[in-house]
Amino acid sequence: MAKLYESGENYLETILVLHNQGKNVRSVDIATEMEFSKPSVSRAVGILKNGGFIEVDPSDGFITLTPAGREVAERIYERHRVLTDWLVGIGVDEKTAMEDACKLEHDISVESFEKLKQHLREKHQQNV
Repeated sequence: MAKLYESGENYLETILVLHNQGKNVRSVDIATEMEFSKPSVSRAVGILKNGGFIEVDPSDGFITLTPAGREVAERIYERHRVLTDWLVGIGVDEKTAMEDACKLEHDISVESFEKLKQHLREKHQQNV
């Protein structure tokens, strides 16, 4: 499996989100969603395909996540959701929280993220 960088993780997360919205995803959909040029997306799609993270249907161009790609996308998306909710919960406005979560989701360690989730669960249980 190829090494995946932050930009690749963002592409996989975007593909997952679009799929979760019930869309058949093509490169143009990713370009629109991420506000990137079509050539940039085309290059990234090729890298992700060669890395074993996505498959591209040769007949219609639909992009699907491989099991490895789905695993990465779900991990990043969970981090994004949890971090956004946490930041909003401590008073950060939603737009800033989403932007900051996007930065943090790639760099936070597994240990720190798991401890944050544990802390949030415990806090939630105390408030119920």
